[in-house]
Amino acid sequence: MESKRTGKDRKPVPRALISLLITLVVGLVYFYVSLPAINFHAVEFYFFAGLLCAVYFFCSLLLAGVGVNGTPQEVFSFIKKQCKIPAVILALLLVIFLVGTVISMPIFRAAAYRDLLVPADGDFTADVQEISFGEIPMLDEDSAKRLGDRQMGNLPDMVSQFEVSDDYTQINYQGRPVRVAPLEYASLIKWLTNRGEGLPAYILVDMVSQEASVVRLAEGIKYSPSEPLNRNINRFLRFRYPTYMFETPTFEIDEEGNPWWVCPRVVMTIGLFGGKDIQGAVLVNAVTGESQYHENVPNWVDRVYLASLIMEQYDLHGVYINGFFNSVFGQKDVTVTTRGWNYIALNDDVYMYTGVTSVNSDQSNLGFLLSNQRTKETKYYAVAGATESSAQVSAEGAVQDLRYTSTFPLLLNVSGHPTYFMALKDAGQLVKQYAMVSTVQYQAVATGTSVQECETAYIAELMRRGLIEEAQLPVNEVSGAVQELHSAVIDGTTWVYVRLSGEKNYYALSAADNQEAAILNVGDFVTIQALERDTDGRIASGTLASVVP
Repeated sequence: MESKRTGKDRKPVPRALISLLITLVVGLVYFYVSLPAINFHAVEFYFFAGLLCAVYFFCSLLLAGVGVNGTPQEVFSFIKKQCKIPAVILALLLVIFLVGTVISMPIFRAAAYRDLLVPADGDFTADVQEISFGEIPMLDEDSAKRLGDRQMGNLPDMVSQFEVSDDYTQINYQGRPVRVAPLEYASLIKWLTNRGEGLPAYILVDMVSQEASVVRLAEGIKYSPSEPLNRNINRFLRFRYPTYMFETPTFEIDEEGNPWWVCPRVVMTIGLFGGKDIQGAVLVNAVTGESQYHENVPNWVDRVYLASLIMEQYDLHGVYINGFFNSVFGQKDVTVTTRGWNYIALNDDVYMYTGVTSVNSDQSNLGFLLSNQRTKETKYYAVAGATESSAQVSAEGAVQDLRYTSTFPLLLNVSGHPTYFMALKDAGQLVKQYAMVSTVQYQAVATGTSVQECETAYIAELMRRGLIEEAQLPVNEVSGAVQELHSAVIDGTTWVYVRLSGEKNYYALSAADNQEAAILNVGDFVTIQALERDTDGRIASGTLASVVP
């Protein structure tokens, strides 16, 4: 005879299934929106797991009629009997989180934090070669954004549908420093009408020539942060790499101009939650969505380690150089990075530059760092001198009547001397002049309307102050059409003074050493090797390398 089941016997099973179903729905929605990494090293994973357990508890209590009028004892008893498994999971996760937090604390692991980034000692003159005027980035990020936005505004077929992203990535592209930025959909409606073709172009700003261009693509960018659904680059990464933690993806182009997303993989190397570092990157083709993880990132990629992470790791190195307790009490030899950074192109890679000062934040630098943003290879240069902010004040003081403001300095090697280079902008954020300031002696400052004019005056100032010797002056090869010619006989030697098109300075050529100088004509295209300058920097003696009539 079949036994009868009471309603009481049948209730727990459907109640559990309903609670699981609701928990699953809430979990899927939360995962889709917040995209937590399923990784014990990710703090957001514990919150996600805790949320799922809390939803299950709440649903079970409500369905059982305990949640509204039940006492704390009844609630605890119900969870103990009916929600034992999720309760055990929640307690276990809480223990792991607390233990992981403790074993990640610097007080116990100061040496490990110190060694996250150990810079090598560098030789500035040997490591940082002098670069030509055609390689010096003239613009800062704000100026690049203005040029890019202005160029976009000239294209009526795009400006009504798309906007330019605020993220302009500085990279080396075909041997030149440039900034690139993707487009974004102007609104949700514009996304609906354009999502089939994707984003049709990206912005490229040449940091040397100060020219911005809109690079149209044969096939549009389908994967980007402005996509609201599955093609959103962060959601795309999470679905394909659910256990990976990622740094913010950056937009780059390869040497053929193809758009990519460079997505650095984050790992925690100290305890569970400490020692943030990068281990390779996932490269995503922004057009096709083709992706691949690279532990050794290809050479064309320029930015894997963000400047903020490099500075954070050096600060840990400088703070814990002599242990945790020294960082709190004695603070002997404790150093930190300064508040800003800039980028310099070396050996077809992009290096992050920042100064290093004492923990007391005085107005002088102890040295500076150069760090490869692709490999994190970092060198420290012990060059005591002015902070970047002091150099900016010095540069602005040289043109105080014009009220120009200075960009954050770029570090250059000028005649073997470490030098801050800055653009000077007017109230409209347009670059009007350039300034060079000695890192060793920030009173040594020179300005000019062109980089060449600025460098000429700056070298003369360094010589006047005895900061460099004449033997240190570089051989600077220049080419151009002859615009002006003069000649004079001095001490029995005929000298020909040549001014090239677009320049204000003259080059003095001895006719005895350069016989072709005597028959030069205006319009001839010449190449001159400038050797040394006079005291005011306006005339450089040199040799005539070639002449093309």
